[in-house]
Amino acid sequence: MADVDMTITDAVAHLDRSGDGSLSMEVRNNDGVPEHLGMVATPVGGRGELVGGKSAGGDGSLSTAGILLLSGTTVTFGSGNGPRVLLHRVHGVTAAHTLPVSLQFGIAGLVRFEVRVASS
Repeated sequence: MADVDMTITDAVAHLDRSGDGSLSMEVRNNDGVPEHLGMVATPVGGRGELVGGKSAGGDGSLSTAGILLLSGTTVTFGSGNGPRVLLHRVHGVTAAHTLPVSLQFGIAGLVRFEVRVASS
């Protein structure tokens, strides 16, 4: 999609020895329309649990469509009152301490990338 303008930065999976933890990242939506993050997937069928933030403007809040990402904003996952992605029993961490992650957005579609893994 040529019209999609989203940027994902500072993505880190914070995991303990059992593979539990969270995914922190910043998502910038310059798309011109509101977007929703509907699903986070990890290897071997893993799924992230989406937890909404506490924004008065709705940005980062959770609905049936997913986490709201208003146009022209950056949403920080995993800090303060922002939304969170909780990870449970994650498998597939590479020898280089990265984790393949897939994010499913309502408009942008499926985005696949590798995140750095940090021990928590």
